[in-house]
Amino acid sequence: MREFKEIRDDQIRVIGEGGSKNPLPRNVCIIILSILGIAVIGAIILLISRQKVEDVIELKRPEPALFEPVILPEPVKPQRIGKKVDSLAVGFTEIRDTLINDIPIRIYIPHNAEMSLHIGKMDKADTSVVYAAQAADVRADNGGIVGAFVLNGEPKAWGLSKKGFCASINGKVTVGVADNTSLFEEATVSGGYFFRQYPLVKDGQVIDNEPKGKSIRRAICDRQGEIFMVETSTIESFHDFAQALADLGVNQAVYLVGSSAYGWAVDEKGTIHEFGEDGYYTGRCRMPKNTNYIVWKRR
Repeated sequence: MREFKEIRDDQIRVIGEGGSKNPLPRNVCIIILSILGIAVIGAIILLISRQKVEDVIELKRPEPALFEPVILPEPVKPQRIGKKVDSLAVGFTEIRDTLINDIPIRIYIPHNAEMSLHIGKMDKADTSVVYAAQAADVRADNGGIVGAFVLNGEPKAWGLSKKGFCASINGKVTVGVADNTSLFEEATVSGGYFFRQYPLVKDGQVIDNEPKGKSIRRAICDRQGEIFMVETSTIESFHDFAQALADLGVNQAVYLVGSSAYGWAVDEKGTIHEFGEDGYYTGRCRMPKNTNYIVWKRR
């Protein structure tokens, strides 16, 4: 009979035909078994977590319905709305009609033109103008301009009642929403233009405004760096108009005077498209002296 050598308390002897000559220490075996146990537990937890994630994703997916099918909105494509125009071409306004949320809208896209502001009656015979529309509101009590306003570097009003703003500084147009912006001072120093109006869309999100009721609505918009003006063909609320702009993919939008306020656009063929009522120019009504306009002129 073979005799077994004495072993220490921290060693394990394997009994068999070819007994190990180097038995593993007990603490090493415990570590190996612990690692294997942790690995098994981790695999189980990962499997459960994955199943929960799949369940959540499945819950978020709309269930098919027979009578009220879920129609997901088509994503807005990132391409520009206006067409490409030769930089040497004569400035004009591209006019496009479309339908957003059953709201008929007209889009005015200026090409080879620069934005400025104007106060008082405009010269309709000025052939350099390719788009003009009323910009800031006028106070009912004293006839002053509502909100901050800078005309060719000269401040005309300092109000902050409206958070939307539009600035044209050194040929660059900025549309945004903010309580405070340095663009007012920059416009003053650089001989630029600045005005405030109701905010409609900020970073693609709709902003609700206090005024209720419906009217023809207008706005100046920034869509991925493309600046254009929008006008509804039907009377709409502020909210529905802002929602239509957001669904159009507009990033920033600020209101322009709507309703029957007069303006016009000149297309590529030189045809003049008027909107609103031109009582100011026909003498049918007396307009406030601070009636002001956003103007795009050929470069």
